[in-house]
Amino acid sequence: RVQVQDIDFFADSPFPSYDVITMGMILHDWGLEKKKLLMQKAYDALPAGGAFIAIEVLIDDQRQQNIWGLVMSLDMLTEFESEGSFDFTFQDFTGWAKELGFKRTELIYLTGANSAAVAYK
Repeated sequence: RVQVQDIDFFADSPFPSYDVITMGMILHDWGLEKKKLLMQKAYDALPAGGAFIAIEVLIDDQRQQNIWGLVMSLDMLTEFESEGSFDFTFQDFTGWAKELGFKRTELIYLTGANSAAVAYK
């Protein structure tokens, strides 16, 4: 069963508790501090074994192949300059996830340039 909720990510209240929390094209809108804050709030709301899924246009780890991801990152920098927004690699995501306490990560390629970066608690 799936339930969709519209919440204020940055409110002081914690995220509702679910087995899976998904954010689609959300993390790239923010600088590193807010990216980690959102991931931490997801981690805190998940039960053991729960999953946080970030659907993004991930840049390849070598920063050479996914041109769309690189262009999207440039767009984020210019469109949301005051936020310090940027797209990121799966390696970046994995580092942040482990820093926050997630046990493992997985990369799932989707259609086009989109991917799902998954972090398991």
